Amino acid sequence: MKKNRFLNNIFIAIKITAAAVIAIILADILSLQFGVSAGIVAILSVAGTKKETLKTAGNRFLAFAVALVAAIICYEVIGFRVEAFMVYLLIFITVCQCMGWNNAMAMDSVLISHFLTLGNMSSESIFNEVMLFIIGVGMGIIVNMHLHKNTAYIEKMKDETDEQMKIVLQRMSKRIMNPDYPEYDGLCFRKLHECINKAQETAQQNYMNQLVAEDRFDIDYIAMREEQVNILQEMYKRVKTLHTTPLTAKSISGFLGHVAEKYHRDNTAKELLEEFYRLRNSMKNKPLPTEREEFEERAELFVLLQDMEEFLLIKRNFVRGE
Repeated sequence: MKKNRFLNNIFIAIKITAAAVIAIILADILSLQFGVSAGIVAILSVAGTKKETLKTAGNRFLAFAVALVAAIICYEVIGFRVEAFMVYLLIFITVCQCMGWNNAMAMDSVLISHFLTLGNMSSESIFNEVMLFIIGVGMGIIVNMHLHKNTAYIEKMKDETDEQMKIVLQRMSKRIMNPDYPEYDGLCFRKLHECINKAQETAQQNYMNQLVAEDRFDIDYIAMREEQVNILQEMYKRVKTLHTTPLTAKSISGFLGHVAEKYHRDNTAKELLEEFYRLRNSMKNKPLPTEREEFEERAELFVLLQDMEEFLLIKRNFVRGE
């Protein structure tokens, strides 16, 4: 995992470097002044996903238009002096903060500072800065167009999430039949949450790299699993309170073990729900407990069983699109 992250970081560095170098070369070919600034703009324009890159580019275009207007006013009124640039910064930064364009403040101000160096805002000078902006932002967009949905990794993370959930169910099944089951401390949820978080991050990134066909299935799938995990945590706590093995423990333990066995992404939960309802009906025929402790613990198991119904209904409703 660390090796893959390192290689990914190297690839991103190469991509950003290439965007900057090509932008500078294009600026030089067009004989633009301050060509290096096109490379800086390119560096600042590369975002993590396609949608972020395009959204950032759009915001920076609007911000640059505002910056030009503010610069024209300040330089025309005050002159091409440091004081004019200071007033421009005060106006532009205020607008950026109000509009949420914070990432455009430095980049656009670098371009505007060129007018102070040149001592004019002629049409040629404005054209020069506009071209630097277009080249830099354009290269930032182009180098991110290769990004696509990472299908293999998201499928892997979904499988790992499901596998960790099976482990939790298996541990609960065993703990119900054995109050002295070792290391029943909930640490298995740590790995489960790690898998969920990685899957969520990847699903969101995949979604943000889709410009035309926006497929939300993975995002919705992980959200469904996260909802189930919340129920599992409540069930886990209930099982931990058990100190005996009530009459209904064997049936419920066996059902949890069967759910764990059949648990996978393609299972619609239909048959498991049918089995659940049969189990619940059979439990109604069990004789009532005569001792208080058994009564309380059977009550806990009954509530746990109701949680299990909700757990299965979440998956069934997801399959149905409800």
